[in-house]
Amino acid sequence: MLKEAIYHRPKNEFAYAYNENTLHITIRTKKNDIDSINLIFGDPYNWKDGSWQVRKKSMAKKGSDSLFDYWFTEVSPEFRRMRYGFELSDSKETVYYTEKGYYEELPLDDTAYYFCFPFLNKIDVFQAPKWVKDTVWYQIFPERFANGNVKNDPEGTLAWGSTEPTPINFFGGDFEGIIEHLDYLEDLGISGIYFTPIFKAASNHKYDTIDYFEIDPQFGDKETFKKLVSESHKRGIRIMLDAVFNHSGYYFEAFQDVLKNGEKSKYKDWFHIREFPIQTEPMPNYDTFAFTPFMPKLNTENPEVKEYLLEVGRYWVREFDIDGWRLDVANEVDHAFWRDFRKEVKAIKEDVYILGEIWHDSMAWLQGDQFDAVMNYQFTSATLNFFAKDKISAKQFTEDIQHVIYSYPKNVNEVAFNLLGSHDTERIQNTANFDQNKIKQMLAFQLSFPGSPCIYYGDEIGLTGSNDPGCRKCMVWDEEQQDKELYNHVKKLVALRKNNPLLANDGELSFIEANDQTNHIIYTKENDHELLVCIMNHSKEANTYTVPVDLEKGYRQYKDLWNDESHTLESPSFEVNVEPYGFRFYQLTK
Repeated sequence: MLKEAIYHRPKNEFAYAYNENTLHITIRTKKNDIDSINLIFGDPYNWKDGSWQVRKKSMAKKGSDSLFDYWFTEVSPEFRRMRYGFELSDSKETVYYTEKGYYEELPLDDTAYYFCFPFLNKIDVFQAPKWVKDTVWYQIFPERFANGNVKNDPEGTLAWGSTEPTPINFFGGDFEGIIEHLDYLEDLGISGIYFTPIFKAASNHKYDTIDYFEIDPQFGDKETFKKLVSESHKRGIRIMLDAVFNHSGYYFEAFQDVLKNGEKSKYKDWFHIREFPIQTEPMPNYDTFAFTPFMPKLNTENPEVKEYLLEVGRYWVREFDIDGWRLDVANEVDHAFWRDFRKEVKAIKEDVYILGEIWHDSMAWLQGDQFDAVMNYQFTSATLNFFAKDKISAKQFTEDIQHVIYSYPKNVNEVAFNLLGSHDTERIQNTANFDQNKIKQMLAFQLSFPGSPCIYYGDEIGLTGSNDPGCRKCMVWDEEQQDKELYNHVKKLVALRKNNPLLANDGELSFIEANDQTNHIIYTKENDHELLVCIMNHSKEANTYTVPVDLEKGYRQYKDLWNDESHTLESPSFEVNVEPYGFRFYQLTK
């Protein structure tokens, strides 16, 4: 037993309140090292004859990554408080693991040995908006989706799609163009739109904000935006805006004042300026996003800056009834700001979704006091590496994905923003070398995985493009140039996810097979009354798989959800033939 590999810590992803009555407990051990684990637990005040009274509950090995196994159980403490430890056994020994270390005998003379969950306070339960778990997002880069009003086109606007995108060219996308195509999004099954920034800015991407309270005139005015929100809501589509509170644009009024007045500027403390006079070349002498002088970093610890930005958050929720905020470069802004931001915007609209752009481990932001979710780029990386790039094996893929899963609590994973591409990455067509079967399979995985999936505009009709700016092409509206087969594939997946809760966030996820020889994976989701079996054959050959069934659980029917074919179970297994780069979803019912 490799004790150095055993790890547990309360009040994080390994011990948390899933709801107001239930604790989720996880312990990590060296892979394939431990045979069984029991949770030893009890109320800290329950004593009899000088001995602490405990109960024992077996834990299940729920998943594994490349190095570790993850053991899990859930428990509902009678009085919402708990002390606990672990009984671990391998073929040679049994030990008891507590906060104080390892013991050969279970110490019952003092609860101070044990891990502590002091009290399950309802207010501390991580609670993201419930609607997010059932949402399929669609990301729109407003400048490139549709031009509905040429009268608001910026000077020098090019004909729609007439040339490749560059960092500085404009094609005139606007709100009226989006409104004209809301029926298209409704038909696809979209229930949430994430817009990259819409506020007044000099660039085509608008991440260099000039005025956080004004819409860029190339997109329209506030009345048109209100109409966009209203028309979206009529179709059951939520709206999420993108804001950059880490930095402003170069032409932000406060920064322009500092450039003009230097140390005498009343805004000098709004930024992180190391010395005066300000210089931009060869290196800015003030903090910026990366090293670009055109995006000066805001000092969110300054009370005036903080109140200004908090009012931005409140204003667009209060006045326009938006449903979410996506927060750019969120990891470089102080935690205290985000705690106040959450309180302020949710005081106006309790179920606003707060999404941070963080590309790395994000547990520090996901404790229930800051963000509801982050952009799940760790999911993105693993999924692209397996399905699109063929860089990793089936086994490594399942290990990488399970590492992501066990990095966060379940109620965080249920609202994770799971994307395959965005305005910051190359198009999935390019990543998959334009192999449509791989792309369809990858989309099938994304739309059958827990979380809140997002489709980047145009991916559903085969839009191509290399990294920024290539990934920011104009949307193609000529149906003759759209991949309608791919569109219908995505539409069908979205509908299946909506109509079958196990394809979304219902049930317990388990990876039950990952075969490097045939390059296939099988994963399941199960609740109290049905089981979903998902098979991905990521190989050039058709393969036949035997799916075992636990008849003792009462399963008697199985249905091929993709082909809408039902069968009766006549034995404790059934065989499945899956075409090259194909997939199957089987629903087993009692």
